[in-house]
This record gives sequence, C-alpha cells and structure tokens, in this order.
Amino acid sequence: MTDTANILIKGKSVEMPVITGTEHEHAIDISSLRSQSGYITLDDGYRNTGSCQSAITFIDPEKGILRYRGIPIEQFAQHSSFLETAWTLIYGELPSRAQLDAFTRGVANGSAVSPELLNILKGFPRDANPMAMISACVNGLCGQHPEALDVDYGKHFDSTAMKLIGQIKTITAAVLRHRNGQAPASSSPGETYTADFLNMMFGAGEHRAETAAALDLIFLLHADHEQNCSASTVRMVGSSHANLFTSCAAGICALWGPLHGGANVEIMEQLQEIKASGVNAKDFLEGVKAKKYRLFGFGHPIYRNYDPRARILKAAADRVLARLGVNDPLLDLAKQLESAALADDYFVSRKLYPNVDFYSGIIMRAMGIPVAMFTAMFAVGRMPGWIAQWKEVRDTKGKIYRPRQIYVGKALRDFVPIQKR
Repeated sequence: MTDTANILIKGKSVEMPVITGTEHEHAIDISSLRSQSGYITLDDGYRNTGSCQSAITFIDPEKGILRYRGIPIEQFAQHSSFLETAWTLIYGELPSRAQLDAFTRGVANGSAVSPELLNILKGFPRDANPMAMISACVNGLCGQHPEALDVDYGKHFDSTAMKLIGQIKTITAAVLRHRNGQAPASSSPGETYTADFLNMMFGAGEHRAETAAALDLIFLLHADHEQNCSASTVRMVGSSHANLFTSCAAGICALWGPLHGGANVEIMEQLQEIKASGVNAKDFLEGVKAKKYRLFGFGHPIYRNYDPRARILKAAADRVLARLGVNDPLLDLAKQLESAALADDYFVSRKLYPNVDFYSGIIMRAMGIPVAMFTAMFAVGRMPGWIAQWKEVRDTKGKIYRPRQIYVGKALRDFVPIQKR
C-alpha cells in the first residue's frame, strides 16, 4: 500500500503520495497540488523542497555521511583516484580495469584545447577573475566540438564527457599562466591527471608526487555534493536540452559566488586580516563568541556533524605540510585556530568544526596555488558531478525546470502617459 499525506486547505482534504528513498528519506509528492487545489507551496531557497529523485550522491547531514553511488566517501579516499571516482559518479558503477584504462586514456587524449579558443584569454586583463575566464572558455568549447549540440546527445556523450574533464584542467592551468603573463602550456598525456595539471600550471618541481596525490584527493572529495547551488543550476540548464558544455559553464558561474565555491577564498582573506590586525587565535575566537567577528571555515550549511570530507583532508593537510616544510605565517595561524576551536566547548557543542574548505585552502596555499584560483580548483574537481547530474536529467527525460512564484508586486493599474506623470 502506498503511503499518502493529506493536506487540508479551506476544509478540503487533498491527498498526496509519499515517496520513500533508498535511505528511508521521505517526501510528499506535490506534483498535482495546484491542479487539485489551486495552491502551490512556497519554500524560499528550496531548503525543504526536493527538486528531483537522484541516484548519484547521498548525504545524511545529522550523521555526517557522504556516499557516491552508495559507496562511503572514506572508501573512495582510501582506495580510489579522482578519475575512477569520476567514472563511478557518471556511470553508476565502479569501472573494470579495462573501462578505467580506456577512460583515463580518453581524458588524457582529449585534454588538448585549441590555441584559437585559448586566445579568448588575451581579451581579459591579467587580474580578471579566473571564473569569468574559465566559464567563457568552457562555453566556447561548443564551437570546437559541435557534435555536442546534437539533440541525440547519447551518441557523443562518452567522448564529450572525457573531453570536458580533460580540458577543464587545461583551461584552468592556462588561466593561471595568463594571470602570470605566461603562454599556455601543453598537456602531457603520459602523466597522471593531477600531475599533468600541476605541470601545466607550474612546470616540473619538487615533491610533485606528494602534492599531486593531495590535489587528486581534493578533487575526489569535491566531485559531487548532491543538489547544491551549482549542481541544481546544471540540472536546470540541462533540462532545457542545452548541451553539456553550456550547462557546465552555467555551473561554473553558480560556483563563483562567495556563498558557494568562493568560501575557501574568504577563509584565506580572513586569515590575512587576522594576521594584519595582530590578534592571536584565542583572542579572535573569543571575539567570535562575543559576536565581534564572523568566523569562516567552521561549520557547514548542510552538515550538523563533522564534515566527513574535512576529516580526510585534515590528515592530508598534516602530511602535505610536513612533507613540503612550508614556513607560512598564515598556515601557522590556521592551525592555531583549528586547535583552539576544537578544544573549546563553545564551538564543539555547536558543531562548528573546521570544514572541507578550511583544509582544502590550507593545502592549496601550501602548494603555491594563488588564493584567487581556489574556486577554479573547485570547478575542476566538481566537473564529474556536474556531468553526472546533467546526464541523469537527460536520461530520465524529465520536464523542463520551471518553478512558480508568489507575485507580491503592484495590483492591476493603468498606464500613465509620460506627459501626465
């Protein structure tokens, strides 16, 4: 027997089906609410609205659980790589050795970006926001790969997905080099994904294996995160049957905002402000408790427990910093804040633990990645998740996304000619 919910509106009972997910999440399906009652629901920010049924990522915010395709994120972090994780997100199952090898080769061979397309960067000032440049280039890939515009997208999906995962790192590296006044570097198909990315950004350097492994882990942990702002944007744009490149370019623009992908930038900017002020970590945290300061990098809008990704990156941060031997006052301050907050019941009782942005920012700064490029790194890592979300929308052949609204503007009135105003 199907569970139902009854909504009483002006004395009339409207029966709605109840949907139960794999992990026993419950939702009231209100698809027919307006046709039955004339009413819609209002949920500012969609925090209590399920926009879709998805089989990609599961989050339990109270227990601090994150799973990709049913597999705990901790197991991916321990046993997998970014590209193996990408395959799993996109196709739903762990790949065989032959599938992973073919996918890895396809991504590597598809990483080259046309020099003509990268000429777009010459039109941007060197200090322009990296996200503006990256989104412009990703959107421009439509012209370089017109087969992606085919309405029957399935014929070209595999090759398009591999090109996009490969070319996002080439574009992002070219953006960093443009900011440094350097010409783009070529991809090397023989390298691993993250080693190639680091080489294109910085050239050969010391501790490359250690830093490549840490960056690969950051990408893996950021690969998808359920129906966040950028994933929902990709799904909405994709629901119009816009191509994969354009839909993911829209996701990049959504990620740009400081309330989403720009969070780790704000963390580093805050550390710089604390350092400049001369306030020590304990006094700053006392100021936070007194509502004098706002604290970035602690707590998460979804998790009501320790962000599982943060636990993993904390250990990675300790390893990378020890390996690199970086002497950076800002990183020292970050570690002092972390230790003081984790020992303070005020923060622990409120579940204000250091989040994934806190530790990813520490690691990327130690690698020498400029703060202005932090959100761009997030875009590289999130690309497989966006692709998986776009594919799911297209495979389910759902309706075009079209939310409704409650109008609160002026009531009916007449136009007044300009000479009488």
